[in-house]
Amino acid sequence: METFFIKALQLILSLSILVIIHEFGHFIFARIFKIRVEKFYLFFNPWFSLFKFKPKNSETEYGIGWLPLGGYVKIAGMIDESMDKEQMAQPAQPWEFRSKPAGQRLMVMIAGVLFNFILALLIYSMITFTWGDRYLAFQDAKAGLNYTEAARQAGFRDGDIPLEADGKPLETLSGETVRAIANAQEVKVLRNGETITLHIPENFMLQLIEKNEKFATFRIPVVVKEAVAGKSAAAAGMQAGDSLTAINGTPVADFQTLTAVLNQTKGQTANVTLFRNGESLTLPVAVDEEGKLGIVLTPITEIYPLTTRYYGFWESFPKGISTGVSTLKGYVSDMKYVFTKEGASNLGGFGAIGSIFPAVWDWESFWSMTAFLSIILAFMNILPIPALDGGHVLFLLYEVITRRQPNEKFMEYAQMAGMIFLFALLIFANGNDIFRFFFK
Repeated sequence: METFFIKALQLILSLSILVIIHEFGHFIFARIFKIRVEKFYLFFNPWFSLFKFKPKNSETEYGIGWLPLGGYVKIAGMIDESMDKEQMAQPAQPWEFRSKPAGQRLMVMIAGVLFNFILALLIYSMITFTWGDRYLAFQDAKAGLNYTEAARQAGFRDGDIPLEADGKPLETLSGETVRAIANAQEVKVLRNGETITLHIPENFMLQLIEKNEKFATFRIPVVVKEAVAGKSAAAAGMQAGDSLTAINGTPVADFQTLTAVLNQTKGQTANVTLFRNGESLTLPVAVDEEGKLGIVLTPITEIYPLTTRYYGFWESFPKGISTGVSTLKGYVSDMKYVFTKEGASNLGGFGAIGSIFPAVWDWESFWSMTAFLSIILAFMNILPIPALDGGHVLFLLYEVITRRQPNEKFMEYAQMAGMIFLFALLIFANGNDIFRFFFK
């Protein structure tokens, strides 16, 4: 339950930051062009608000709604989610959105997306400046990777170390690396000291999506960090620094294999083979009813060296911009899979988004996820769907090209259709979360 609340708190805080920045973009550009903004809300407030106030001599009411599905600014003289038909029926006023030139209205509409993208670049830059660029290089992960079922079907084997994808060197396990492998025709891997060439199937990414698999994880060697006092491993003489290699003669090259073997020897005494100071030892160790030996394992980041590059303040900005642009390109590239059967079945809502935050509070991970979500929010909002910023931009571009404003009734119906579509998509995505929670 504690893990749930930590993830939920991170999700709410992250989305709140993104919504406020997005709506502030619309707000500040509206004010620059002297357009009246009647409301600025975090979350939606049908029927009532949790909090609201209107500063003296201000035209804007600020508040927090009770429905955490985003936020909004109500701009005077604009057909938006408020569907204020009464205001639109009145003669246009100089301070209204509809009275301003199309170019100014276009700037107001793209400002939210622009602010989200700029925010992502700033966050990536500050992550780079604060923590540097840290990763575990393939060349340093001597035990290689463990692969999921779809990857093994494509020819990968546990322990393989990826080297190249269509001649492009591969450095570490990342979304960009997985895309490069999935889109490649040939991938070279190091297997037992020999370079092997794999031919990747055309639909490899769809296979990963269909099985909801991550492609691979780094193989974690079984190195003892601590033999817990009072437990069987300590009683048998196991020590910190011991490297486990076999259980009852079965090789255990990594933590995943160790867990599987121990689950088969619950409540029994197992012969544990290990290396200590270059020598091989075998110790009889009792396995408890939960399949545990009573040891704490060394994290992979303490077994292998991390490649780290630190950046100065000004150096961090080009790197942050590069990371943001690369992330956006990757996300746009992945969008084509949404329109497949496999992709649609794996769409997720708030539960899926919340699950990718870490179970313990970690500021680097939090800001990294917030930057990624800011990229997603920017891209999704610029899609040409009525009720999204991109829908308004589409109609404004039509006006700029034809020099005619779309009919207001048409705009109202388009806005309603867009809202219905988005609510249906929201229900579908969150329904997928519920289905996966109860039935998978």
